[in-house]
Amino acid sequence: MRRLQDRVAVITGAGSGIGLATARRFADEGAKVVCADIDEDAGAKAANDVGGLFVKADVTVEDDVVRMFATAHESYGSVDIAFNNAGISPPDDDSILETGLDAWRRVQEVNLTSVYLCCKHAIPYMRRQGKGSIINTASFVAVMGSATSQISYTASKGGVLAMSRELGVQFAREGIRVNALCPGPVNTPLLQELFAKDPERAQRRLVHVPVGRFAEASEIAAAVAFLASDDASFITASEFLVDGGISGAYVTPR
Repeated sequence: MRRLQDRVAVITGAGSGIGLATARRFADEGAKVVCADIDEDAGAKAANDVGGLFVKADVTVEDDVVRMFATAHESYGSVDIAFNNAGISPPDDDSILETGLDAWRRVQEVNLTSVYLCCKHAIPYMRRQGKGSIINTASFVAVMGSATSQISYTASKGGVLAMSRELGVQFAREGIRVNALCPGPVNTPLLQELFAKDPERAQRRLVHVPVGRFAEASEIAAAVAFLASDDASFITASEFLVDGGISGAYVTPR
């Protein structure tokens, strides 16, 4: 399908994982892709892979975010899609009893404040165009609790969900859709490392997925492409769960 033909898409955290898979999917669907990442090597490689443009950006720095969208607009003439995806989940973000204030603040800055900044500076371009789609990466943990806490991560993703809902309502009559993507666990190097280090802990997570496996990044990218496209023209201010049934399960099937 070529649902995104000639649309300009800005992706943060494009160098790996969901961001990279989405850059590839957007390019396959005809988009002009701007790959933003703090990792210059990974981001440049992603842009090269999809025939796009790389912008080095620390999305917690407002000047970097302003430059990122300005570069996209100056290079391609519009900003049609913003996939605000960059995020972290560091090991020092744990139970509230153990997580220090520095760790709390760092996760909030990267996971929540960056989304605020990206929305703040993407929306004016979209308002002038009278259209646009913003997809913010939240998480299934934004809609349910866990006894194995990552307290700042969970709180940050809840903030992304609430902010996306509000922006989706506020700008709906101006043709701008804003949705929160809520993925379940994704088969990334981080989870593979967890399996290798602590198979028992990993299995405790996997048992709660009714589908019986973790998502592939390409499956999440497919959902992002749908939300970015006109196929989702009546979807805004939503929590878009792509979680293999986790949030709907009381017990999982044998």
